[in-house]
This record gives sequence, C-alpha cells and structure tokens, in this order.
Amino acid sequence: MKNIYFSIILAATLTLSGCAELQQIAKTLETNQPLTQMEVVRGLKEALKVGTDSAAGKLGLINGYYGDNLVKILLPPEADVITQNLSKIPGGEKLLQDVILRINRSAEDAAKEAVPVFFRAITNMTIQDAFAILKGDKNSATKYLKNNTNDALFQLYQPKMSNSLNKSIVAGISTNQSWETLTGQWNKLAGSMAGQIAGFKRVDVKLDQYLTQKALDGLFLKLALEEEKIRTDPVARVTDILRRVFGSPEATN
Repeated sequence: MKNIYFSIILAATLTLSGCAELQQIAKTLETNQPLTQMEVVRGLKEALKVGTDSAAGKLGLINGYYGDNLVKILLPPEADVITQNLSKIPGGEKLLQDVILRINRSAEDAAKEAVPVFFRAITNMTIQDAFAILKGDKNSATKYLKNNTNDALFQLYQPKMSNSLNKSIVAGISTNQSWETLTGQWNKLAGSMAGQIAGFKRVDVKLDQYLTQKALDGLFLKLALEEEKIRTDPVARVTDILRRVFGSPEATN
C-alpha cells in the first residue's frame, strides 16, 4: 500500500514539475514573439496609468511639492522685485515664506485630482502613437501626453487650483489672501512717491494661471521620471503587460 501511495505522489510531482516547465517554456516562447499592435497600445497606456498614478500620488502628499526642490514652486518671476526688496516691506520675509508654503500646499491639494484627468486623456492614444512612443526617447510617452493634453489639462485643472487657492489652509487664511497681502504691501510701496522715484513697478500676476502651469510642469517632470524607470528598470514593470512590452526587443532598439 505504501508503495502505491509513493507511486501516486511521485507521479503527481513529476506531472506538476512537467506543467511548471511547460508553463515556463510557454512563457519564454510568448516573450520572444513579436509584439502585437494591441499589446503595444495596452502596454503604453498601462505605463502612463502607472506613471501618472505614482507621480500624482507622490505630489499629492504633504510636502510633495514643498519638500522636493525639483518641483517646489516659487513666486512668479514678476515678483523678483519684491524678493529683492523684502527689507522695505513690513514683515516681508515672513510674508514671503508664508506665501510660498501656501502656494505649494495648494498644488499638493490639486494634484490629488490630476489622475482622472490624465486617465481620460490616455484613452485617445492611437496605434501609430504607441509604436512611436515605444521606439522613442526615454520620455517619449511623457512628451506625447504633454503635447496632446496640456491645454485641456490646464482648462480642467485650473478651476481645481483656483478653488484650492481660496481654501483656508493655515490659520484660516487662504493662499490668495496671503498673496494679496504680500503684493498689496508691495504695490502700496511702488505707488508711493518714494517707490516711483526708485522706479518700482506694481506686481499684478494671475496667480491661479501661473500656479496651474507650474503645478503641471512639476507633474510632467515626475511623470517623465516614472516613465524612465519603467523603461530602464525591470523592477518598475509591475504588471505582465509592462514586462512584456518594455522587455521586448522593440523597446530596447
């Protein structure tokens, strides 16, 4: 009886081992097969979904923008005249740091809403686009997305940023209120007799427009870094389709 049990177990083990080997062979054969058009499109869309989800997720955290010097948002160039003359504004340095913190908090708040916007845009990718991206530069997918969706994303993203700018974020004060306080103090000085003699100019910037574009620039930068990881690091290919497409000869040519 023991011999019978042993024979059954041995046969089962050999069968399972054979199945595992067959599966491995099948997977190897599949990997070596040329990519189909559908696989390329699926792979590129998946890469963009993974990349945008990761990029937006990181930027949507506290200090996602503010704590990262690559994407930290500073005041518009038009405000350089303020930063160069902070000593002339009562409490200027504190006001400046306050505004920069709140600007970045607003971007972090709005980044949480970016993923669905990107996902809708990704669905428009064509077969021709997908193959061009696959064989292109390390940031071809990001450039495609930026070139084809930046205007639409701006229109969809700006209202979210405007709402965020008007939210009471710190001590009951919104980003817009902090910005208006800072520029109001400066413009008061610029409009005075002393300011006119010194040649100071008013600072009138549409903060929501500037901030929206800077926030999107940071998002695209992070997306480019995520795309590069998927292209160059097998560990970053977290799904079968990503491993299939980006591990193929077409992707390494």
